[in-house]
Parts: sequence; structure tokens; C-alpha cells
Amino acid sequence: MPGPIDPRLWSRASATKTYMVAGVAVGTVTSVVLVAQAWLLAKLISTAFHLQGLPGDLNAVLPGSENAAYPLGGLAPSLGALGGIIAIRAVLMWFNSWLAHRSAARVKSQLRTDIIAARLASPHDATLTTGQLVQVVTKGLDNLDGYFGRYLPQLALAITVPAVVGTAILVTDWESTLVVILTLPLIPLFMILIGLATQAKMDRSWRTQSRLGNHFNDLVVGLPTLQAFGRAAAQRKGLKINEGNHRAQTMSTLRVSFLSGGVLELVATYSVALVAVPIGLQLAFGHMDLMTGLFVLILVPEVYLPVRQVGVHYHDSVDGITAAEEAFAAIDAGSHPASQTDPADPSPANPSPAGIIFDAVTVGYSENTVLDRHSENTVLDRHSENTVLDEFCEHIAPGEVVALVGPSGCGKSTALHVLMGFLTPASGTVHAGGMSLGDPRWRRQFAWVGQTPGMINGTVADNVRLGDPDASDDALQNALLRAGAGDMALGHHVGDGGEGLSAGERRRVAIARALLRVDAGSDWMILDEPTAGLDADTEASVIETLRGSGTGVLVVTHRPAVMEAADRVITMERAEDRMSEVAR
Repeated sequence: MPGPIDPRLWSRASATKTYMVAGVAVGTVTSVVLVAQAWLLAKLISTAFHLQGLPGDLNAVLPGSENAAYPLGGLAPSLGALGGIIAIRAVLMWFNSWLAHRSAARVKSQLRTDIIAARLASPHDATLTTGQLVQVVTKGLDNLDGYFGRYLPQLALAITVPAVVGTAILVTDWESTLVVILTLPLIPLFMILIGLATQAKMDRSWRTQSRLGNHFNDLVVGLPTLQAFGRAAAQRKGLKINEGNHRAQTMSTLRVSFLSGGVLELVATYSVALVAVPIGLQLAFGHMDLMTGLFVLILVPEVYLPVRQVGVHYHDSVDGITAAEEAFAAIDAGSHPASQTDPADPSPANPSPAGIIFDAVTVGYSENTVLDRHSENTVLDRHSENTVLDEFCEHIAPGEVVALVGPSGCGKSTALHVLMGFLTPASGTVHAGGMSLGDPRWRRQFAWVGQTPGMINGTVADNVRLGDPDASDDALQNALLRAGAGDMALGHHVGDGGEGLSAGERRRVAIARALLRVDAGSDWMILDEPTAGLDADTEASVIETLRGSGTGVLVVTHRPAVMEAADRVITMERAEDRMSEVAR
């Protein structure tokens, strides 16, 4: 962890700043109350002894002795005040805990929102696979409860309590203060040494946990295939190995945690003893009165306790911070969407002609490209030597229906993903409607239908209404009718990932959603294999709808009927095939 407070949590999560200010204020009040409690305890104990005569007269206070019954009336006000002080400390602890949990909830919500926004801005980002993304936004960020609920509150107390309590000791006995000043830094020193070992352990544990999560996620997704080929049972061994590694890493981390707590306790105990022994000698020889000695002895452990507890609670925070680091990596990767102009001036100096223009667009992928099995395509890398699109140039006029055709791997879907801003080209520019790729308004002009249309858990109406949240039920039904799904009920339930709908039904719902978006003002429909899986009659109906939409259509297809209906067909070739022709 980079320092006691992660700077990215400080800069990105505003709730962290609010909580730290409130935490320091509560910690300061707590330390003042602590000094008052120590003073009252010292006064009560010393008064009780003096009521019996000389301090140290044990027979005066032993049960059953003739002098054991002494008047308590003089102690009643102090006892009442002590009870009030204890009640105030309890309220302060509750309030600090409440602040911590509220702050943790706000920070987790903010980070999850930022991660989802980053993923939507860059759907093909390879920073986190689907399994890692699920791990981070669920259990990973939930571990921030330890960071905010225990570590940060203790960190605030470790700042305020030693300062206030140390000042009270200094006013009372400067010699004890000198011992505290010399021994207190030993605890942070040991915390740093132990923290370095703990961080390394937790990093390994998180990687092992992520590997187990990814393995389990892959097994769940591929279970039908494994079952079909009789390989499901064989996966138990690999899962048990990953599970065993995770268990071993967890126990190893716990051992370090317990040992570190013991070391810090030992250092604090010896430090308190270095103060207690001189005070005991001064009391024995009459160089210090009983109340002063008790006051200092009660306060000294309180100086070391909050600093020691920071080390103990550090282990509660490491899991959350490790997950937060991955979250920030995903957020940073998605916070720089495809852009080819200065963000301060996203539109080109000379507006381009109307329509969509691909100008020498080049996109490639690397040999170590990460394949996300839950995405439509391989995640592409702009810095690569293997070219998918090689100086692709095309101009599509407004209202024109254009079909992109060609063999698999020639870059048809890649061209659409560049146009939608999912990928950043290595070179070249893209313009549409007088705007450059990266303009904040860029995606508003497009209605998108991908190869695997996304569906939310809800009803058919909920999924279609994503195209226009303000659309009426009549508009939804009309859009479904034009998409060839007029018999589909708006209230039909749709599960996660489109469960409850066939592949063809999901495409028709997605087309209806795109049509609704066009009705709301989008200029283009961008479709990737929209009629795959549809029967001939439904396909003909969808084609007729696309032709009559009055908007520009750019569609990737292998279907002859769609090609015949297009105004123009662009045939693409694989980059290696083009290079082979040039070589010949």
C-alpha cells in the first residue's frame, strides 16, 4: 500500500476526505475525554486510599478488616462524572464507526459506478477479464469495509490521541514524556517492516484468489460444452488444486498477521514498563504523589495503544486496497476513450463532409492479446505488428445502406468497433456528422446492434426501452412490430444474459431497441450480423424495416438477402491476403 492513505482513494473518492476530517475531529474529542477519564480514575483511587489514612496501608482496605468500611459519600460526584465520561466515549466510538461505514458504502458505490462507466466507455479493455471484473466489484471492493471501518478510524486516533495524551503527560511528568518520545517510534518501525511482508503475502493471496475466481467462472460458462464431451468431472482436480493454493495462501497470511500482532504487543509492553519502573521507584521514595503517578501510568498505555492498533488493523485493509488498485487500473484504462483530437477541442477545425469517413484507419492486435470469452471478439491492442485493418478508407453517405462483407477475420467487426469508439485506431481518423472520434456527443448519433446483443434482467419492455427511456408502450410495441417481433409480449420476462429468449428473439429485441433510438434522433444504425438466426420471412421483414427507416445503415453481414437490399456492398479482405497479392 503506497503510504498510510492510498492517494488514489484520497483524490478519487470524495467521501474519504470528508471522513478523514470528521475522523480527526472525533479522535481529538475522544483523546480529550480519555485524559479526563484518566484524571478522574487517578483522583478516585488516590482519594480512596487517603480516606483510609496512609497510602499503602493494606489492612485499611482489606475485606473483613475493622477499617474496611470507609465513607463513600465524597466519591459519589467523581463516580458520577466517571460514568458520564465512559458514556461519552461509547457514543463517540459508535459515531466514529457509523461515519466509517457510511463512508465505506459511498466510496464502494462511487468506485463501482466508475468501473462500470469505464467498462462501457471501453468494452474491449483487457485490464480485467470478466471473472476479475466480477471479483473486484463484488467481494474485492467489499473488503474496503475493513479499510474504512477499522484502519482509517484507528489511523485518525493514532494521530490525535498520542498528541493530546502526550501533552497531558508532558505537563505532568516530563521524564516519562522523554521515555515515550524515544520508544514510540519503535512501533511504526516494526509496523513498516511487518507491513512489507504482509503486502507481499496479500498480493500473492489476491492473485491466487483471482485465479480461482477466473477458473470457476470459466468452468461455469463452459459447463455445457464440458458436459457434452464428458470432461466435466475431470475439471474437479484443477479446481481442487486452485482451491488448495488459495487455502494455503490464506493461512500463510493469517500466520503473518498473528505474529505481527504479537511483536507489536511485545514492543508496547516493554515501552510501558520503561515508564512504569521509574514511576514506581519515585512513589516508593516519596518523590511523586500517588495521584500524579497513577495519572501518568493510566495515560502511557493509551499513547501506544492506537499506534499499535494501526498495525493490527492494517491487515484488515490490505485485501480492500489490493482490490482497489485493480479497480483504479480498470478505471484509468477506460477513462481515456478513443480520441484523435485535443480533448479541449474535440471537433475538427474544418468540419468533415456529411456521412461517415474512415481515413486510412489501421488497427492491429498483439501476439499476447487477452481473449475475453464473454466478449464478442478478441480484445485488440493499438500497439501491435499484426494488422486487422490496414489503412481502411471509406465514405458512407447519409441515408445510404451499406453492407460490409468478407471472410472472417478481415476486420468487418473491428471497423464497427472503431466507429463506435470501442477501439482506438493505431493510425488514421474517423469522422461522422462533422465530428471526430472522441467527441463527447459521438455515440449519440448511432444506434448499435452487436453480434451478441446485451440484455438486462427485466421484461422485454425494459430491454427495448433502453433505446429511449421516455418511449410509451405503444412506441415499444410499434418498434417490436417493425423488427419482426410483433407477437412478443412487452411483459415477457428476460433473465440475465437474455435468458428466456432465443438467439433470434434477442436480435429482434435489439433491432427494436435500435429503431426506437433512431426515432429518438440517432442518425445511423450500426449492425453486426443482425439477421443471423432469423428465418427467411422475418429476415425479409427486418430488411424492409431497415430500408424504410430513412436513416443511414452500416451493416456487417454474410446473408445474400441483406447484400441484395443494400445500396452498396463493400468487400473487405484479410490484411495478410492483401499483403500476399502485393508481394506477388
